[in-house]
Amino acid sequence: MTTFTQVILFTDTDGRAQFREALIEMGEGSPQASLSALMPSGGLQLRRSPVGFRSQFHCSTTPQWVFILGGEMEIGLQGGVSRIFKAGEHFYSADLLPEGASFDAAIHGHWSRQLGAEPLTTLFVRA
Repeated sequence: MTTFTQVILFTDTDGRAQFREALIEMGEGSPQASLSALMPSGGLQLRRSPVGFRSQFHCSTTPQWVFILGGEMEIGLQGGVSRIFKAGEHFYSADLLPEGASFDAAIHGHWSRQLGAEPLTTLFVRA
């Protein structure tokens, strides 16, 4: 069976953001066009970030797929770990603030920034 590798940005049990991967089965459709099961969504939003954009540490407010449509995006985590996503790549952003916690930029969340000479264009699809 064909699978799709989903890159997931999530909040671990210690409250810190981490990356992991999960496989999504593509068992529907036909041999020429494998499909996953239909997943619910709560709307979509486009974003354009100019050359030089960089955010502060923050948590995702709602789980969402992030698709890089143009440019490059770097996601940085606590401790200096980062990952670069290029046009055509994705990640599932679900690093929510733990229930009952107050945001602490030294523990929680991630930062993002645009890389290279091209503005960053992203598509957010809420889960």
